[in-house]
Amino acid sequence: MTADAPPLITPADQILTASRTELDLLDGAAVERWFAANNPTVVVLAAAKVGGIQANSTYPADFLLDNLKIQTHVIETVWRAGVRRLLFLGSSCVYPKFAEQPIREEALLTGEMESTNAWYAIAKITGIKLCEALRRQHGFDAISLMPTNLYGPGDNYHPTNSHVLPALIRRFHEAAEAQAPSVTCWGTGTPLREFLHVDDLGEACVFALERWQPAPEELQFLNVGTGLDLSIRELAEAVAAATGFQGEILWDSSKPDGTPKKQLNVSRLAALGWRARIPLADGLASTVALFRQ
Repeated sequence: MTADAPPLITPADQILTASRTELDLLDGAAVERWFAANNPTVVVLAAAKVGGIQANSTYPADFLLDNLKIQTHVIETVWRAGVRRLLFLGSSCVYPKFAEQPIREEALLTGEMESTNAWYAIAKITGIKLCEALRRQHGFDAISLMPTNLYGPGDNYHPTNSHVLPALIRRFHEAAEAQAPSVTCWGTGTPLREFLHVDDLGEACVFALERWQPAPEELQFLNVGTGLDLSIRELAEAVAAATGFQGEILWDSSKPDGTPKKQLNVSRLAALGWRARIPLADGLASTVALFRQ
């Protein structure tokens, strides 16, 4: 932001949130009524229909339609309402399956997407491009962040529709409680993934809103992550240790692995002055403790 501009976020500001039961983002009229009643000045769009490989493969139409509706309803309403600034959260899933690693922002739309999350990725790319188009045509101050895989408090631990880390936490916790002799995980365990604690993402969002103002000719989205990855096998072993599971870890190679490696290049955000601060080992321990509560 410019030096003479008023602060975007102050300690006195009220944070407005609406649960799914209070506001259905699939209902465009309801979204318009909520914004008219609450009149926010800054908006962070984090809502989306999300899930792991099984959920994406089973419900491709839902992932495409629901996310397109959520994004279009909120982003257009925010623009028309004259909101001062919008931050849209995309996903590292938007990048091509075989993008050069670590993945730079310029890789977007340069290759074929991973088939197991293509429908979700297409919707997210549309949201990124809608924000970019509104800035280009109407001067609307919309920016986007591309977070890597997230974990932490409030995650979805559904047995079939969750992402890999919460799914592993639930599976190994239940196996430890039952003293099961083994746990079977999907795939070969060889894919490499990067994980970011949700508190780090929250800090990155505030940082970007307050300190990042790209010029019209510059990229309008930035990667957010740790810049570090590990194999799914290593992740499973870490979760097993954190939950106290002492049995054998088996791998079902008939199940899909997904993208072989997905590590973000986070140099642009680091150059602005932000880096993740929560190591995976610490974040995993605290997340398992919260899950057990």
